[in-house]
Amino acid sequence: MQTPEWIEIHLQLPRHQCELAEELLLALEASSVTLEDAADQPLLEPAIGETPLWDHVIVKGLFPGTTDKAPIEKVLAAELPEPPITQTWVALDDRDWSQEWKRHFEPLQCGQRLWICPSWMEPPVPGAINLILDPGLAFGTGSHPTTHLCLSWLEQQPLQGATVIDYGCGSGILGVAALLLGADKVIAVDNDPLALTATADNATNNHIEPGRVVTYLPEELPNDSRADIVLANILAEPLIALAPALCKLLTPAGKLCLSGLLDSQIKAVTAPYLSALQFDQPVIQEGWVQIAAHPH
Repeated sequence: MQTPEWIEIHLQLPRHQCELAEELLLALEASSVTLEDAADQPLLEPAIGETPLWDHVIVKGLFPGTTDKAPIEKVLAAELPEPPITQTWVALDDRDWSQEWKRHFEPLQCGQRLWICPSWMEPPVPGAINLILDPGLAFGTGSHPTTHLCLSWLEQQPLQGATVIDYGCGSGILGVAALLLGADKVIAVDNDPLALTATADNATNNHIEPGRVVTYLPEELPNDSRADIVLANILAEPLIALAPALCKLLTPAGKLCLSGLLDSQIKAVTAPYLSALQFDQPVIQEGWVQIAAHPH
């Protein structure tokens, strides 16, 4: 039997497992990952900028036809908290799958002025602030509710001349957006060197002048680093552990924006910050939270 040019794994999963499955497939070197409705469930009139998911989703990972399936299945079985509802492999014909996945991405509006646009598409509003960012890396593309919440918050801040620290920068989407919105300088921090490279590349792709973005591993961040805006879109546990460090990074009139936590985690995450900061009302989207704070 002839080896197909491409094979694709189809995982039927509940919504809460989709992001992890996507990250795993990309880490396993899938050429692309796409998500489809598993039950023909309508999503009626989502708000501008929202990218809601269905209750049950088929996550598809595309691989070259010569790929060994067994290691992929082994990793998925070990890392997914619950086994997929169904898991199948499909052989595909020789379409240009390196380009096919692009059909699934559209420009995304965040707030009133900011758009996230794939590089192969014309911005829908040429006069808007258009951040060019290609999907594909599991570093953040603006579609996840936490990133969208942070971008919407950031767009409302007075950023002219500001210094911004993007702690856990991933793709650099928040820091690059801050620069396009008027910030003077961004200090991008991440414990993954690939994220720092992605941030620098995305700054260059958006015509950010050299020197306006500096990148550091956490242990290399200078002790005297301070910022008018500190962004941390990570997860609840590191947000709790990093509370003293993040508070120290703020100027006396600075603002902190936290995200990556669930609404059930608000109390636990904010508790270690309360001695130094006062929190605004949280903003919640699909169970995910963005919450801002400033010194007392």
